[in-house]
Parts: sequence; structure tokens; C-alpha cells
Amino acid sequence: MTTAIFTHPDCKLHEMGAWHPESPERLRAIEDQLIASRIGSFLDYREAPLAEVADLERVHTAEAIALVRDNLPTPDGEYSGYYPLDGDTSINQHSWKAALRAAGAAIAATDAVIGGELANAFCAIRPPGHHARPSEPMGFCLFNNVAMAARHALAVHGLQRVAIVDFDVHHGNGTEEAFFNEPRVLMVSFFQHPFYPYSGFRQEWENPQHMVNVPVPAYSKGDVVRELVTQKWLPALHAHKPEMIFISAGFDAHREDDLGQMGLVEADFAWITEQIMGVAKLYAQGRIVSCLEGGYNLSALGRSVVAHVKALAGLD
Repeated sequence: MTTAIFTHPDCKLHEMGAWHPESPERLRAIEDQLIASRIGSFLDYREAPLAEVADLERVHTAEAIALVRDNLPTPDGEYSGYYPLDGDTSINQHSWKAALRAAGAAIAATDAVIGGELANAFCAIRPPGHHARPSEPMGFCLFNNVAMAARHALAVHGLQRVAIVDFDVHHGNGTEEAFFNEPRVLMVSFFQHPFYPYSGFRQEWENPQHMVNVPVPAYSKGDVVRELVTQKWLPALHAHKPEMIFISAGFDAHREDDLGQMGLVEADFAWITEQIMGVAKLYAQGRIVSCLEGGYNLSALGRSVVAHVKALAGLD
């Protein structure tokens, strides 16, 4: 079985202005680096379908869904270019379709991996998702792609235990909120603290056992992250024995990324991926679906995704 890349041109149509770092160029940078890496012949490229509203409803309220669907700008409307959702998140006329493609990629990848068609998959999608709360979009995110895929695995495929691994530089507040009272879903993450969205920092005893979200200070490098993965993440993952693992793959903890202040490099993302694969091999038949989150320095993003995908595919 192979590693697949799920994506769709519609994901490039969503944009929030030329100034905005969460831009269509992010996907182009990933595509360019995958071509340059010459690993395409080892990958299965698949087109993301449109998710159904029912897929969104497993995580999001009707009001959160309507906020995006019913406020798309039109050429002759009040918001002819962009409709603002919060201070740094807006939608254009294509955003609804792009969001359905992003969610559809995560769900289709879940189906294909559980169905045994693929070993694992990376979803090169946008808009990202891990800040999207059940009740509202926020932080560049419209709907929570990883959360919807995890809910799909539980509800449709009948899995009993899944895990979400989040290595974005920002805390995945939307994902945590979606599963805070759902012990079937283990969430492990690290995130720069204090930093946007200023959440996730609690004393360990205040968190339920299935929430292992570890704050780290700015300028932390790979050695710090590797230690916390070894000391915090891996024991929790082994105790949970997930039947499938989902990854919120943000690459903005890279040392070249201006939206974060951490010091990871490509080798760190590859190492983290390898540790996740080791757990998946033991308990989940190797089943992993990874979805793009952050990463805004285009060169670093492309290189980091290649390192991540190479690890998923077992390529040196």
C-alpha cells in the first residue's frame, strides 16, 4: 500500500487578501517542493471530494455552518470582496466550496485508509482547521478538518479509540474544545506559550487524561520538543492504544517561520512523524491521516511537508 496526497484546486480559490499569510501560495509551494523532491512516483494523488453538511454537523453547530455558507460575498453585495468573520479570518465567494473540499479530503482519506486502500495519507488542503471551534470559525480556520475526520472514524466506521497529534506552533483550541469531554479521542500537542490563541495552558491535574497539551516557551528547539514527545506524548499514546491517528500538521514551529518563534527544522518534523508511525504500527494497523494546518514561510513549509511525507511513505 502507498501514501496518498489528497488535494483539490478549489482549495486555492479561498483567499483573504494579498496581505494575508494564509494564502493560496502555500499549496503551490508544497506542490513545487514535492515535484522537486522527485518522490511523486511513490505517491498516490487523489482529488478531494466535497464534504456533506452532515459531515460538518458532527463537529459544528448549525449557526457556525450558516455563518460561512450564508455570508459569501457577491459582486453586487455589501461585501463584494471579503466578509469578515473575525479580526484575521474572512471569506470570499469561493470559501464555502474550498472548506467543503478541505473537509472532504480529510474524510475521504479516512475512508481510504480504514478501507485498506492506502497505508496513510497527507491532505494538502486549506483553509486549515484546528482553531475552528464547534460554535464559530476563528484563527484563519473555517471548519475543523481533523475533528470532522476523527468524528467520521468513530461514527461511520465504528472505531472506539482514536488519537489526534497536533504539532502546529499554535494551540489547537478548536480541536481541544470539540473533544474535551470525549475520552475516546486522545489529543496530544505542543504549542508556543504564551501565544495565540492564549488557550490550552492548565495545570496537568486540571486536564482530563485524554488531553495532553504541552506548552513550551518561545525559541524552543528540536531537542526540547523531542524530549516532550518522548516523555509526554508517547506514554499517553501507548496507554490509549489508538485504532487510528490523525495529525494536525502545522509547520509554523519551523525556525524560519515569522508567525511563530520556535526553532524546529525539517528533521524534527520527520522524527516526530516517525514516532507517530511507530505507535500507529503497534495499535492502528499503521493508519494515519495527516491534514495541513499552519506554516507560512513558503520555502520552509514546502521543505517540511516533503520531510513529513517522506517519513509517512517510508522514504529516505
